This record gives sequence, C-alpha cells and structure tokens, in this order.
Amino acid sequence: MERTRFEALHAETWRDILGYALRRTGNPEDAADVVAEVFMVAWRRRADVPAGPAARPWLYGVARLVLANQRRGDLRRGLLATALRDAVRSAPPDPATVALARHDAQTVRAGLRALPEIDRELLTLTAWDGLSPAEAAAALGLNAVTARVRLHRARNRLRKLLQQPEGSGHVRSDGRSPVPVEETS
Repeated sequence: MERTRFEALHAETWRDILGYALRRTGNPEDAADVVAEVFMVAWRRRADVPAGPAARPWLYGVARLVLANQRRGDLRRGLLATALRDAVRSAPPDPATVALARHDAQTVRAGLRALPEIDRELLTLTAWDGLSPAEAAAALGLNAVTARVRLHRARNRLRKLLQQPEGSGHVRSDGRSPVPVEETS
C-alpha cells in the first residue's frame, strides 16, 4: 500500500472507526487511542491491508483486536492495583511508625541526629529497612563483626538518649541539632 492509498483509506474510514471505538469504550480519549493504534497497525502492515472495499472491514477487525488488548490491559492493571492494595493493607506496621508511637517523634529524630552517621545508618537499615546486621554491613562497606558491635553500641547510645530527661544536655529541647554525646564505650 502506497502512502497516497493509505492517506485516502484513513480519510475515508477514521470517523467510522472512531464511532465504533466510542460505542465500545464510552471514553473519547480511549477511543482516540484505539483509532491511532488501528491506523498504526494498518501502516505497519500496509502490505496486508486488502484493496478496495475489503479494507474497511479489515480495519474493523483490527479495531476489535485493539479493543480486546485494551480491555485485557485494563483488567491486568486492575488486578495488579488490587493485589498491591491488599499487600499494603496486610503489611506489618512500619517500624518507624511503631517507634514513633512509643516515643515523641521529635525526641527520636533528635536522638538519631545525636549519633554518628554510620550508627544512624546501621540503626535505620536494620530497624526500619529490615536488613540483617550482615546485610547492613555489606551495604555500608563494613566488616560484619564490626557492624554488629557498632550496632549494639548504637542501640545502647540511642536507648540512653531516649531515656534522658529533657534538658539533660544530650538532646536539645527545641529539637535543633543535638549536643554531641560523649563516648562511654
């Protein structure tokens, strides 16, 4: 099929294909997508498009298949959305939410900021992101034994920070950058 024949076929039939698609989708945007896809298929397969009046029913057949693919895609997306929604609803509670429920959010954030960055990362990777100490060590480029020791010490330091009465000097009561904690280990 040469370009001029394709253009003539498009000019003669696009409204008919659009009407067909509109009656089946009820949505002008989806119908326009169907028409565009039908004529893309016709262009790619122009050697297969029958000559003369047989071209019109061939285009309807393509439109029917495009609509079927569109429905399958919509069904697949709907099933995936439902599965994702169910997974989110049945997921265990976020460790951060649990921790924040036990302690004032500002105090927890300030306590974490008081820790060295590597300790903060170890704590959040294991407690919030669910990595094992060995996995967290690999993520941070540490030896696994070193990471376990640092994690143990970081947990103890954070526990002490969270137990300090307000104004004790370890965590500022206004939530700004905390005063550095002296190492006891």
